[in-house]
Amino acid sequence: MYLKNYIPILDWLPNYKKSWFKGDLGAGLTVGVMLIPQGMAYASIAGLPAVYGLYASIIPIIIYAVFGTSRQLAVGPVAMVSLLTATAIGSFEGLSASDYISYAILLAFLVGAIQFLLGIFKLGFLVNFLSHPVVSGFTSAAALIIGLSQLKHLLGIDIERSHHINEIIMNALQKANEINWVAFTIGIIGILIIIGIKKINRSLPSQLFAVIFGIIIVSIFSLGEGEYAVKIIKEIPSTLPKYQIPLLDLNTIQLLIPMALTIALVSFMESIAVAKAIQIKHRDYKVIPNQELISLGLANVFGSFFQSFPTTGGFSRTAVNDQAGAKTGLAAIISALLIIVTLLFLTPLFYNLPKAILASVIMVAVFGLIDYKEAIHLWKSNRTDFFLLIVTFIATLTIGIEKGIGIGVILSLAMVIFKTTRPHVAVLAKIPGTHFYRNIERFEGIIRPKEDVLIVRFDAQLYFANTAFFKDKLEELVIEKGEKLKLIIIDGESMNNLDSSGVHALLEMIDDYTSKNIEVTFTGIKGPVRDAMEKGGVIEKISFNQCFMSIQEAIDCYESICNDEPLEKKYQKYIKQSNK
Repeated sequence: MYLKNYIPILDWLPNYKKSWFKGDLGAGLTVGVMLIPQGMAYASIAGLPAVYGLYASIIPIIIYAVFGTSRQLAVGPVAMVSLLTATAIGSFEGLSASDYISYAILLAFLVGAIQFLLGIFKLGFLVNFLSHPVVSGFTSAAALIIGLSQLKHLLGIDIERSHHINEIIMNALQKANEINWVAFTIGIIGILIIIGIKKINRSLPSQLFAVIFGIIIVSIFSLGEGEYAVKIIKEIPSTLPKYQIPLLDLNTIQLLIPMALTIALVSFMESIAVAKAIQIKHRDYKVIPNQELISLGLANVFGSFFQSFPTTGGFSRTAVNDQAGAKTGLAAIISALLIIVTLLFLTPLFYNLPKAILASVIMVAVFGLIDYKEAIHLWKSNRTDFFLLIVTFIATLTIGIEKGIGIGVILSLAMVIFKTTRPHVAVLAKIPGTHFYRNIERFEGIIRPKEDVLIVRFDAQLYFANTAFFKDKLEELVIEKGEKLKLIIIDGESMNNLDSSGVHALLEMIDDYTSKNIEVTFTGIKGPVRDAMEKGGVIEKISFNQCFMSIQEAIDCYESICNDEPLEKKYQKYIKQSNK
């Protein structure tokens, strides 16, 4: 049973049902057919020869089918990771074609190693530092960059490679008079075919229909040469990927590690998001995030030994895989077998495939990632997150992909820190006819507390970064109450943690207000916080008699005894009366 947790195929394969095979076979063939043009297109995004997209669609898929917990996730080349790969290796100047390929394969090894180690040490939570607005802004900007980077193939002109959108557009405008209208027409028709077939039936391999159209047009009219020549794929090697250990150069590894970490986290986030979304429809298995990290890591590591660049689970192919009826990882294995057959016997058929068609495949895929609806939603619901999205979006477009997501993550962490240093503080009062106490600013008809009582709720942990804010805010509220104030009740329902700085703040607060004849009591304190208060000497200073389960108990205790007595004696009398 323990082994099945790490090798999930041992769970579903022995229990495989014959009724599942029809769905797995149909889904495997459908996704495999879809993966052929997509793999070649995404290899183009990564700056690699088209055949490497097919290489990346074999070993990683099979390894994930063995170790992955999702039974529908379709692993392989994806647009986002391909662009990040091009960004990482594009920073090296003067690389030969063979060196470029070696670096891409090494990058896959590093990404896999990082993911595997994160999974082994159960560090999958690190992906939470990529907040949704940051990912949305980054993804939308990257999609624009990916799409516009294909203008050179769609327009049939030579545009210098760049990851800055302004440079891409300017270079394209400068060469507008050199547009190859034949290539442009083929590309536009390819886009229309993909979109049109998707509207008819999303499970159909629309990209393959566009590829077939492109090959037929080029073959019939001999557009691979002559006056109206368009750029074509030409010869694709009819061989399987060879086993080869990645070039483990220490200097290169040091340069690639930052981007490898970015790809590891971004690709895992993309994969786990779609895996969980699909798993909701299926009740016979559970997606385990840390095991997903391990399986994706192994897929990339083993893939790198067979000439694969970084891969992950993709949105579109996973959706098609599920819609086509995939029940287990056997569907993925069937897809990989179809790629093997294609490499061995079918690659000559792709000789006349125009690069404009690959551009159309890429553009349709990535422009669907531009999430303008999320920006509109955040503008209406959360302006802070909206500006976080916009800053990440603009930074990614203007200063680069790796720096853009870095800025987004830093801003996310900065906002978390800022919010915890200045958390929400509420003054509470009783809701009529109940024993509940709520924020006086949010409830109409609430019973205002007496002038001699202040009830405060601090909605955060009390730690070194917000103790000054806590004391200052409490002092403001005490001043507002005036000289009649006799009792401060600190409601600890929302306080989950208390560090040594927080303990010192409480001790100083108690001493300060006790010297002014204002008593302090606590309600709803959670176990870990109460333990910290006891170890730090707070409980010794006020005694457990001044800690209550609810605000109402503290109020009842205070109001049931003569106000002239010290509060400690009141509590003792109240406890005795309650026990009778």
